[in-house]
Amino acid sequence: MFEFSWPWCFVLLPLPWLLSRFMPLKQQGQLRLRIPGFAKIGLNNQAVQQHSRKVSFLEWAVWVSLVVAIANPTWLDEPITLPNEGRDIMLAVDLSGSMTEQDMEYRNNQYVDRLTMVKAVLSDFIEQRQGDRLGLILFGDTAFLQTPLTRDVKTVSQMLSEAQIGLVGRATAIGDALGLSVKRFANKDESNRIVVLLTDGQNTAGNLDPEDALLLAREEGIKVYTIGVGSDSKRGFSLFNMGGMSGGNLDESLLKRIAEQTGGLYFRAKDVAGLQQIYQELDKLEPISSDEQTFRPQISLFYIPLLVALGFIGLAMLVNFIRQFKQES
Repeated sequence: MFEFSWPWCFVLLPLPWLLSRFMPLKQQGQLRLRIPGFAKIGLNNQAVQQHSRKVSFLEWAVWVSLVVAIANPTWLDEPITLPNEGRDIMLAVDLSGSMTEQDMEYRNNQYVDRLTMVKAVLSDFIEQRQGDRLGLILFGDTAFLQTPLTRDVKTVSQMLSEAQIGLVGRATAIGDALGLSVKRFANKDESNRIVVLLTDGQNTAGNLDPEDALLLAREEGIKVYTIGVGSDSKRGFSLFNMGGMSGGNLDESLLKRIAEQTGGLYFRAKDVAGLQQIYQELDKLEPISSDEQTFRPQISLFYIPLLVALGFIGLAMLVNFIRQFKQES
């Protein structure tokens, strides 16, 4: 969209004509606007009348260009929506060895491993969180921050897709994952702080006990949604657990306690459809803020008519020089 910042400046357009029309010739001579090597703009004295019609046109073109530049033409780019209220969501994803268990039904009795299913469904959830700040924590023997809180959801999704089993060991450090999530929320009291913790096992490693991490989350007022992954039936093949393992190793009591004491909810994902339903439910429980601000980038274009005016001045000076050269020769 194109507009002028100060459109009222266009009332100055007839100013040279008004000066020549109503001002006495003596005062015109005193107030005459002079440009070196260029004719007097818009004045009906004898010197101006001697100029050709082309130079008179150039004089007016200069004046119009200057007025347009003063009006400050501006190009308004497409509006960008910015949320008023920030929502920070930290995703903590288990990369322990049991996540290779192929017990998650995808479609038509086809089974995929747990991590593949989590990546596929969680990526869709991430893409839909436009306007939120998302972070990604991966945990195994310990927990580490893969992506800090950012509005660049595409980067978070890409980092998740690149995660591999065994990247941080084969054990499960739930306490470290929750504790690191709490730490990353420091100095963000103005936002809705949420942790989505996804695991298929029980705490078997790490430096921080899950109960201590839970206490930290409660003190900081952080809401935790926990998701237990894994089928109840034993099937498939696990890279680190020969013969496969069922969801029986899942510490549901711990996950439920973490969710309940922080104001969140516990979900159980036994297949792809179940996990998709969980994320749909999370969208309802933690909807994206509808209170938004709209920002439109503005590009000032005043320099374009200003350059045009300078070009006309140069052309008029050239015409004046040629005329004087012909008269002298």
